[in-house]
Formats: sequence, structure tokens, C-alpha cells
Amino acid sequence: MNITVRLFAMLKEQAGTDRIALELPTGATVAQAVEATGRQAGIESLLERMPLAHAVNREYADSDVALHDADELALIPPVSGGAPQDGEARVHAAIVTEAPSADRLTALVSDTRAGAVVVFQGVTRDVDRLEYEAFDEMAGPLLKRILVEVAADHELIAIAAEHRTGSVALSEASVIVAVSAGHRPEAFAGARAAIDRIKAELPVWKQEVDAGEGTWVEGTPIGEVAR
Repeated sequence: MNITVRLFAMLKEQAGTDRIALELPTGATVAQAVEATGRQAGIESLLERMPLAHAVNREYADSDVALHDADELALIPPVSGGAPQDGEARVHAAIVTEAPSADRLTALVSDTRAGAVVVFQGVTRDVDRLEYEAFDEMAGPLLKRILVEVAADHELIAIAAEHRTGSVALSEASVIVAVSAGHRPEAFAGARAAIDRIKAELPVWKQEVDAGEGTWVEGTPIGEVAR
């Protein structure tokens, strides 16, 4: 069988490509595909020491999952991050290439029922710029799922988040989360939960660039049960 392996961040950099075509025996597992990728791309030592998560067809999967012909396997290094029915929170989630706007996201979550609105901005500090890379096809839907779950857990009225990719200069925002709730405890807790999960689960990586030198930031390993 034949599968496609997607590589990101430091894996892509070391392999010199973002995609590997693999021919594997029928019934091969994710773990076997990772080993074959290492051999073919010359990144065996990097894969051996890196705590990876895996996504098969854009859903997190354990290493013992069997693969099928034409599957897409993404190797996820440690990460940096319709109309609602009655009673459901309004949700806006987006991966963007331009600077997100706190004012616009605040407007998206504003509501006459809300007694509290909390906005969080993550900004570049200490270096010339940050370069963000994302697994776009997976990051967008996963970001929306995270926000839907956080909104339900914290009884939010509305929640909005945008994460930027590409180059983010000093003092510019890379991620903004805005939430509204009936009261401030729910709003603060919801905003905190959203950014914590974004940073821990979203397949986004960042490279710090300072004085012309780039360094990939060691991130949070995504456990194999995170799916």
C-alpha cells in the first residue's frame, strides 16, 4: 500500500521536504510508517528522540493504529497551539496570515446578556520576530472543536480565537482569544482554558529569529491519547 507522510517545522527542515511518499506492507502501523519515514528521509535519530504525536487523515491516532492505502499520516512535533442552536455559544475560529484584531474579536463576542468580556493576546517578545507554521488543514477544525468544548465547559455566551501563521514581528500578536459570559469567573476561566488548550493541542510551531539566526522552540509533547 502507498501512503503520504506530512512533515512540519524542524522535521520538514531536516528532511528538506514537507511530504514523503511511502510504500508499506498491507496492515502496517503508524509506528512502522514512522520508522520507514526516518530511514527514507534520513531523520531517524531526530524521530527517535522527539516525542511525536500522529494524525491519520487529520485525526489524532495512536502508534499501533493500522494504516490503509492512500492514508495521510502527519507527524506532529511538540507544539508551541454554523449558526448556534438555542443555548449554544457563538464560536469563531480561524488560522490567519494577517495580524488578528482584538477589537474585531471583542465585537464578535459582544452580547447584551454578557456581564463580562475577557480578551487575551499573545505577543512576540525578546526576539526580532517569530515564524509560525501550522498544519492548516487540521489546525482550523481542531481550533473550532477546542473552542466549542471550552464554551460548553465554562458556560460561555460566545468565544472567538484567531492564530496567526507566518512572520510575527516584535510586540505584534500571534494569537488572540476573546470570550463573553454572564459573570467574570466564567469569562476568566474560559479564556484561560482556551489559550491553554490552544498552546497544548494545536499543531502550530514557532521559530524564534534574532540577529538573523532561527531556533525552533521546544514545545509541548502531544500525548498519544490526545485526539
